[in-house]
Amino acid sequence: MARRPQVGWLKDGKRLHLQDGPIDLVVEAHGSRENLRLAYAAAVERFTGLLDELCGELALLRSPADPSRCALQGVVARRMDAAVKPFADDHFITPMAAVAGSVAEEILGAMVRAAALRRAYVNNGGDIAFHLADGEQFTVGLIDRPDASGLMRTAVVRECDPARGIATSGYHGRSFSLGIADAVTVLARSAAQADAAATIIANAVDLPDHPAIVRCPANEIQPDSDLGSRLVTREVGALTYQAIASALEAGCAKARQLLDLELIEAAALHLKGEIRVVGLPSPPSSVLHRPQINESRMHV
Repeated sequence: MARRPQVGWLKDGKRLHLQDGPIDLVVEAHGSRENLRLAYAAAVERFTGLLDELCGELALLRSPADPSRCALQGVVARRMDAAVKPFADDHFITPMAAVAGSVAEEILGAMVRAAALRRAYVNNGGDIAFHLADGEQFTVGLIDRPDASGLMRTAVVRECDPARGIATSGYHGRSFSLGIADAVTVLARSAAQADAAATIIANAVDLPDHPAIVRCPANEIQPDSDLGSRLVTREVGALTYQAIASALEAGCAKARQLLDLELIEAAALHLKGEIRVVGLPSPPSSVLHRPQINESRMHV
């Protein structure tokens, strides 16, 4: 029998909180009372045992993705692998780069299959899968780094837009980064795809060998890291405007490449107070957003 996760409600009584080991989800849906009951029950049922499924294939999930084959068996594990495969020829990446978005997608899928919902989202530490029925929309906010709560701008995602996933990566986040971005937020057709792409773009925002950047091997901080001895960013000191612009342009070049390949819908890159946007007009009313993960909610 699968271990039961922690299940509860946040203080507002509207958002379901699911936690099991490192997986921490905030779930919210809109619909009739009966449909909400069915949807939340489906979320709990599918979440139960999901961590065990992933742990059963953890060695493979931490191994570099193979562009030509997939030995993984679980539904979520295979989704993770599919999300990172487009990058595996040119970059070091493991399926773990898409774990948060893939889990969010899985729980949202269970909810939507169980009940007719107007809107719903699953927020896995800031990587979000969302559902919008006809005519619905979400308004979400952009913050300047994953571990802070400073709201800079907002944007609207409508039902007619192709994006159904948002993810953010950066060296301040809960995962390691090879780059120096404070935050890179990606909008994509799925949360898993957004998760993988955000990792790749954030890694590209970089200034190799710059003396103001402190790095260390990932496995010195986390011995079982899928990044092994690769150097990850720990601190970024003072940078000139020219250096900041150079690092951001490197990330934008990668984002434009992924946009051309239709792997993302848009991206916003943030470093030291400077923002660059790819795939969307730049005025504040239409800039891409970063969900406020400290509050674990989408602002609607």
